Amino acid sequence: MFAPFMVNAWVMASIVAVIAGVVGFFVVLRGAAFVADAVPQGAFAGATGASLLGINTLLGLGLFALAGSLGIGWLSRRARRDVATALILVMMLGLGALFLSFTVEYSSEIFSLLFGEVLGVSTTEILPVVILGAVCVLAVLLLFRPLLMTSLAPESSAAAGISNGRMELVFLVIVALATSLTLPVVGALLIFSLMIGPPAAARSLTARPLAAMGLSVVLAVLTVWVAIAASFETNWPVGFFVGVGGAVCYAAGRLLAWLRTSRN
Repeated sequence: MFAPFMVNAWVMASIVAVIAGVVGFFVVLRGAAFVADAVPQGAFAGATGASLLGINTLLGLGLFALAGSLGIGWLSRRARRDVATALILVMMLGLGALFLSFTVEYSSEIFSLLFGEVLGVSTTEILPVVILGAVCVLAVLLLFRPLLMTSLAPESSAAAGISNGRMELVFLVIVALATSLTLPVVGALLIFSLMIGPPAAARSLTARPLAAMGLSVVLAVLTVWVAIAASFETNWPVGFFVGVGGAVCYAAGRLLAWLRTSRN
C-alpha cells in the first residue's frame, strides 16, 4: 500500500483534498454547486480539443475551465446564474462531442480526466500541483473576508464598498484553477462530490466559518484516504469510493446536526 507509486497517490490525493475542501466551502456557502459541477465537465472539451491537436491536455483543460468560468460570470450579470451556467455547460459539452467525433481513438488520458487516475500519478506531476494549489488556497485565504461578506450579506458588502460582481468573477476564476488541478486525480465526474459532500457536512456541524473550512478540509482528506485504501484492497475504482464517500460525509453531517438539534 505504500510502494513508491502509492506514495505519490497519497500525496497527490491529499493535496487535491485540501484544495477541494477550501474552495468547496465557498462553493457550498455561495450556492454554486451547479457551477462546481459544470466547469470541470465543460472543461473536458478543452482536453479533447488539445488531444486532437496533439498538445498537452492539461493546457486545453485549464483554458476551457477559465473560459467557462469567465463566460458564466459575464452571462450571470445579464441572466440568472443557473441559466448562464447551463448555457456554458451545454456549449462546451457540444464542443467536446464535436472534438471526439474527429478522432478515431479514445485516449486513455482523456478517460482518466473523466474518471480520475490517482494511482497513475508520477513524481514530476506533484510539484506543479503543489505550487498552483498553494496559489489557489492562498487566494481564498487572502480574500476570505470579502468572499464571506459577498456570500452571506451581498447588500451589506456592497454598502461597504466591496463589488459583488468582481468578487463573483474572482471566485469563478478560483473554481476554474481548483478544478483544473483536481481533474486529473479524481476526474470531472467526481470532483463535484469531493467539493460538495465534505464542505456541506462541515457546514452542518458548525456555523463558524473558519472552523467549517478547516473541518471541510479534514473530511475531504479522510474521504480520499479511505477511497485509496479501499481501492487498493478491493481493486475497485478510486472514483467509486470518492463518490460514495462524499455522499456518506454529507449524510452523516446532516444526521449529526439533526441529533444535536433534537436534543436541545
